[in-house]
Order: sequence, then C-alpha cells, then structure tokens
Amino acid sequence: MEPTLPAYDRSTLTPGIVHIGLGNFHRAHMAVYLDDLFALGEGHDWAILGAGVREGDARMRDALKAQDCLSTIIELDPAGKSARRVGSMIDFLPVEPDNAALIAAMTQPRIRIVSLTVTEGGYFIDPATGRFDPNAPDIAADAANPHRTAFGAIIAALKARHAAGIPPFTVMSCDNLPGNGHVTQSAVVGLARLSDPALADWIAANVAFPNGMVDRITPATGPRERDLAASFGLAADPVPVTCEPFRQWVLEDHFPTGRPALEKVGVTFTPHVHAFEAMKIRILNGGHATIAYPGGLMDIEYVHEAMADPLIAGFLNKVETDEIIPYVPPVPDTNIADYYRLIVARFSNPEVADTERRLCLDGSNRQPKFIIPSLRDALAAGGSIDGLALVSALWCRYCYGTTDSGTHIPPNDPNWDYLQAQSKAAKDAPVIWLQMKPIYGDLNRDPRFVAAFTKALNSLWSNGTASTLTTYIAS
Repeated sequence: MEPTLPAYDRSTLTPGIVHIGLGNFHRAHMAVYLDDLFALGEGHDWAILGAGVREGDARMRDALKAQDCLSTIIELDPAGKSARRVGSMIDFLPVEPDNAALIAAMTQPRIRIVSLTVTEGGYFIDPATGRFDPNAPDIAADAANPHRTAFGAIIAALKARHAAGIPPFTVMSCDNLPGNGHVTQSAVVGLARLSDPALADWIAANVAFPNGMVDRITPATGPRERDLAASFGLAADPVPVTCEPFRQWVLEDHFPTGRPALEKVGVTFTPHVHAFEAMKIRILNGGHATIAYPGGLMDIEYVHEAMADPLIAGFLNKVETDEIIPYVPPVPDTNIADYYRLIVARFSNPEVADTERRLCLDGSNRQPKFIIPSLRDALAAGGSIDGLALVSALWCRYCYGTTDSGTHIPPNDPNWDYLQAQSKAAKDAPVIWLQMKPIYGDLNRDPRFVAAFTKALNSLWSNGTASTLTTYIAS
C-alpha cells in the first residue's frame, strides 16, 4: 500500500495561518480540511505555519521538519485503512522561551488567522466560575515576564500590529470547549488587562474570536501507529496520526480579514454553533466520560472492547437516553437520536483502537465541561440523576489509584496527587469528593445529588463496578 501525496504543488503555497499546538488532533482535522481545499486549486495563500510554546512542541518540530512538514494521516475505516501525506503546513517556527519567532511571524500582515489547539485545560479558566483565572501560575508569570504563554505571544503580536497600523488577525480556537471563541477571548483580554488595560480594551473591541465545534477521534501515537505507518512504506515517520473516518467542523463566519473557503470541503458555517457544540460535548464527550472509568476499573484496555461489554454499553445507553439527551437543545438539520447512534458506532470501531486510559485522562478539566452541565439540567428539571452521579462516583473511585482487581493505575491527571488524596478521604466520607468547588461548585449542597453520589460510591467499594452497573441498568 502506498500513501496518497498532496494533489497540488506545495511550492505555490504561502502562509496565511499560524497554528499553535501541532498535536494529533490538529493534524488530522484542520490540516486535512486545508489539504482538501488546496487540492481543489483554491486557497493557496492560506498555508499553515506550525508553532508551539512547550518543550514537547520542539520535539514535534524536529520530527516534522525532518520530513518537510508532511504529516502522515491514516484513516481507520473498518472497510479498509488508507493513508495520506498532508502538506498544508509549510514550516514549523522555532520553539523559543521568549517566543520571538512566533511573535514575529504573527506580526506579518499575510497572517490573517492564528489558530490554537492547546487542550481543554490550556485556557486558564476557573471551572467553578467559567471565567479567566488571573492567578493561575503561568498567567502570573506571563504578566510579570510577558510572552511566555501562547496568549502572551498573541498579545505581543497584536500590540505590534496595532502600532504598525496592520489589521488584527482572527484568533480561532480549535479546542473542544463550550464557547471556545468566548473562552479564548477571555484568556487573551484577561491576560492583556494585567499589564496594559488600554490594549486589552482595543483587543476586546477589534479582534474576532469565532466560536467553533470540532470533532474527530484521534488516538495517541505509539508503536501500533508507527507499525501502521511502516505498512504504508513510511517506517521513518516517528509521528504518524491515526484517526476515524468521521470528521466535523462547525464555525461562526466571523473572519474580518478573510478566511479560506472551507465550506467547499465540508465545514459548516452557521450562527448556531452553540447548538452543535452542546450536542457534541454532552453526547460524545459526555459519553466518553461515561464509559471511561468503568472500563478503567474493569481492566479493559480499548474503547471498542468496553463497548462490547454489555454492562458498559448498557450503562452508556441508559445514561445518554435518560439523563443527557433529554436536555440537549435542538440542532439545525440534525436528528439527535441518529447522532447518538452514530456516536455508538464510532465508539465501537475496533480499527481506531482508542484506549480507555486516554478517555480517563484529565478528568479534573473534562468533568466540569462534559458531565456537570447535564447533571445541573437534570437536577433543575427534576429528572433522573442516578447515572450521572454514578459517573462522578466512578471517576472518584478511579482516582483512588487501583482497579477493581487491585492493579495499580498510574497518574492520569495534572492534579492526580490532589485527586487521589480526595478519593482516599471520600472512601469513608463520600461528600468530601463533592467539596471540590472547581469541579462541583455548590452541588455539594444539593441533597438529591449528594445522596445519589454517596449511594453509588459506597456500592462501588462494597460491590465492585460490574455489580454496581448491573443494579443501575436494572433500576
């Protein structure tokens, strides 16, 4: 098998986008859409300059620069795998402590979009309030010694453009966050306000931050993925990306200095991004959180294996049907029941080989975004909450650090030590877990939720995961 190569002359490309955060998701999503557009003979002035602000980004730069910034993307369709070399990125900027090269590139007038994939936890938002946290250590350090974070570099470039009379670029988050444009604006303006309030006001009034919804399952790269790349004759590629065939991108059309014609390659432009976003975050990401921790506790390695387990599949279906989907607002031109069936099929794809451990990662950032909003809606409506309370209890039990069989769980969250201490204390006093205000806010004072969580956690410790799921499904 041979990979397909870019269907255009890459020498004709010029940069129009700087993208910060060259992880697997970006390379299987935005970079692929642009690759498709360039293959139509359009948008050749919208090529990507890759960038990063962390140590791992330097390693990715070295790997991609060694192969002319081409990315190997392997689509894992059960009907047959296919590989392509994506060429929409034409350079990767040096990764430097002061971000000087990044700031200089973003100052160039030809850069009209700066996009980001810096993970859900990379926006310095206090989950208890949903607002920018000016006291976050990285933000405090950036305010004192500017330009060290991605947002500090963006502010420096916007300041230079403003001084030179160059129109500001659009800042486009491609991260999986509710209202990701608003969240990004809050981070950029909030950081700017700490050192230059007038500049912060100008950014708030003049810089576009479109909201967007992004979707594609992209497992982490390991030996299996490198072996797959080798089967396509690409044994020398250390950073191939595997992904499911499905992809989706929904965007607000708010790009004052222009944008590529991505609607020609399947991107949906709509003022109703929030509706698509709520559906995806609650049903897909909430579904991932629902199946992650029971699978982890039952020593199941892969997501498709978890979906093949009748207890986990039954748990997902009951939670989604009874406690998540009833509170998902209508979405234009979308049947939500059909969307859920598509999600089940995607989770069950054995070729993707996504891991339960990946789904369990970073619950402290994901639970407040993916599970708690559904829980609050169900409580407000007087509906069933036992399943969502059990999701929280499963997460608590997982953070104890052992599976039901006694197997050690290695740290799997940026706040793992704290979570593990809370979990150990909650074993005898479950409400302690709910006192984590950044996660649960005031929910520790809701008697229905406290009772349901306590019952679920006690059952997990007394009866184990399988028995607890069986009881919930039968209820």
